[in-house]
Amino acid sequence: MNQPEAPDPMQTALTQQAMNTSTANQQQATNMVNQSTPDYSLTYDQTGTRTYVDGFGRTQTVPEYTATQKLSDVNQGIYDSSKQAQGNMASTASMLSANAQSALSNPFKLGNEETEARLYELGSKRLDPQFAQNEEALRARLANSGIQAGSDAWNREMASFSQGRNDAYNSLLLNGRQLADQELSTERNSSLNELNALLTGSQIAAPNYVNTPQTQVAGVDYAGQVQNQYNQQVASNNAMMGGLFGLGGDILGAGVTKYSDPRLKRDVRRVGTLGNGLPVYAYRYVWGGPVEIGVMADEVEAVRPDAVHEVGGFKAVDYAKAVEA
Repeated sequence: MNQPEAPDPMQTALTQQAMNTSTANQQQATNMVNQSTPDYSLTYDQTGTRTYVDGFGRTQTVPEYTATQKLSDVNQGIYDSSKQAQGNMASTASMLSANAQSALSNPFKLGNEETEARLYELGSKRLDPQFAQNEEALRARLANSGIQAGSDAWNREMASFSQGRNDAYNSLLLNGRQLADQELSTERNSSLNELNALLTGSQIAAPNYVNTPQTQVAGVDYAGQVQNQYNQQVASNNAMMGGLFGLGGDILGAGVTKYSDPRLKRDVRRVGTLGNGLPVYAYRYVWGGPVEIGVMADEVEAVRPDAVHEVGGFKAVDYAKAVEA
């Protein structure tokens, strides 16, 4: 009996790959479910195909899909208005940047002489009348106390008064200059702060892409099924060969001819081929019993007439001769 032909590994691999690709495409199409909410909708559409070269050097084509997100009418209006506002802020920021560039190009100097002169001028208008009055009162007090002008006591009191007046002017200048510096810094930074706020508010949000659905169902193990089928065919062939030769040996040993007339058989199905080309069948006899394995007498008679005998009007086969043919 002929041994089953082993499967072609390359063809098996190619078929397995084709099945895996088909499973992946079907799984992806199944996972891409359109969504609809009060705020937005999400739809998938096949918009083309994509080609690639597989591991066997073949050019393959797979479907290519596009995911489309659409806002509701209300949210679309809000989105458009927001984008328009951001565009306006970006345009304003562009104009302010030119002003900021001009301002930054000028040296920034704190505590300049012009500021100090102005502070002294403003301070003297308030402090000088007060100090003149205080000095007159001091002179009168010293005179009433019997302290003569030009004496040590007189000089000490007048020196202390002059020091206090100098301290007052120094404090005026220091505090005034600090306030003036703060005002200059605020004025200088205001345009920069405005520019930064506009730039921050006009940034384009990063797009939120939809994750591509991933396949989750395992592909068909075609290669394993092919191998299992081949193993079963080999085992079945070996079993039939053993049964057939064993059957022939029993007949020879017992000197009995086995009925093989097609009229005595039912449930016939072909299961193999002998080395001489004779078909081998599985069948049951019309009177019952287990499944038998053997040949048909009329087919044996065509190649080995001497192996066929007639018993009681039905043909029987000498399996020893049939198997040797």
